[in-house]
Amino acid sequence: MGGFKTLILLQLVYLTTCMDQLHIVYEWNQLDYQFPNPEARQQALDSKSFIPENNIPMGLEVYEDRLFITVPRWRNGVPSTLNYVNLKDNSTASPKLIPYPSWAAHSTGLDGKPPEIVSPFRVRADRCGRLWVLDSGKIASLENNTVKYPPSIIIYDLKTDNLVRKYVFPADQVKEDSGFANIAVEDTDCAKTYAYAGDVGKPGIVVYSFDKNESWRITHHYFHPDPLACDFNVKGLNFSWTDAIFGIGISAPNADTNFSTLYFHPMASYNEFSVSTEYLRNQSVADSNFDAFKVLGNRGPNAQSSVSFVDPKTGVLFYSLVNLNAVACWRTSNKEYNMVNQGRIYMNEETMVYPTDIKVDYNDSVWILSNRLPIWMYSKLDPNEVNFRVFSAPVLDAISHTACDVTPKTDILEKYKNKFLNITNKISNKIDKIASKFKPNSGSVLAPVSFAVILCSWVLSMALY
Repeated sequence: MGGFKTLILLQLVYLTTCMDQLHIVYEWNQLDYQFPNPEARQQALDSKSFIPENNIPMGLEVYEDRLFITVPRWRNGVPSTLNYVNLKDNSTASPKLIPYPSWAAHSTGLDGKPPEIVSPFRVRADRCGRLWVLDSGKIASLENNTVKYPPSIIIYDLKTDNLVRKYVFPADQVKEDSGFANIAVEDTDCAKTYAYAGDVGKPGIVVYSFDKNESWRITHHYFHPDPLACDFNVKGLNFSWTDAIFGIGISAPNADTNFSTLYFHPMASYNEFSVSTEYLRNQSVADSNFDAFKVLGNRGPNAQSSVSFVDPKTGVLFYSLVNLNAVACWRTSNKEYNMVNQGRIYMNEETMVYPTDIKVDYNDSVWILSNRLPIWMYSKLDPNEVNFRVFSAPVLDAISHTACDVTPKTDILEKYKNKFLNITNKISNKIDKIASKFKPNSGSVLAPVSFAVILCSWVLSMALY
């Protein structure tokens, strides 16, 4: 029976991976850039303005035929901190990054002025054709010679690549330990757009009004880290992070109120929270409506999450599970935020080590970036291995057969039936082939074993979905 146990194990492994419906679009061992010429690249290497091992991708965004990738200047040697890849170029799976909007935007001026773009973590392309860049303003923040400029929001016109506006945060909205990492954009009205910038270092949200060209800071204790959720373990590396509000995702506007819902959580937390943007668009309204901020529920043990994003069409909230090397989801139309109602769309201890950013593009595909950040920070990445990956899939494919599936129940049952039949047929065929080699005429003996395997497969598949 050892052979049959092995077969059963293989089938169970197959079932646990059958939900990995994302596919890898790009992958890199190390990042490289499209320098003007080979001589310029060599000069950058010689001057240490380009140190390949110090470059790590942190954020992504997709707009039309461009995939934007941010490379924050956490360490020295990052020549360009906001870049893109041409999605129409299929010549390589490891393309060189093209600086956006130009090399000049990333260079310090001859007069010593800071570059136009200093060091962004995340960017967001809105439906109005603008790219919103949340710039932390910090260079070499993981080294001793940190340089600090005021954080800002930089907006580009994606049709012309021209700078629309650069808004520098007022000094009273930036604290000593502030670190602005994630941005959500409420673009219901292109002229009256709001941006929400999360402060991971000093818990708070800076709200920016495009129309008024001004901002204000919102605070709430739900933005703070949970001291019981500060322990992390990724690929055998154990470390403590006390990051505050980190994941922020914004829903489509409510048809009745025209306000959106902001879903958020601290990095060091197991809980998810929400608040209507009605209470964020005015600081005094937010301060006087403390209870407008809601606790939605818990993701379960070891389920700290970094980035999140809401697909406006399906209302599905996607979020990373950094300790579990996974990406999960929850339908925001579901009244209960608990483990039963949360789906897992991808989990892999090799390819999905530290999912760092998630976006849904305007063609209804989800994009995910993984980058092995803890290894890069606390150990050393192997340049001979693939370290950075970009995944993608249509949203409906990614959430299919999960708790987030938006397919009507009758269609879901049909999908379950078809998948069940396919899996059990494969199991039965494999058992029959193996059994025929050892017991040519023992069909009646194998029947109970086949049934047991099928039953186990069915139970596990239902548990997974």
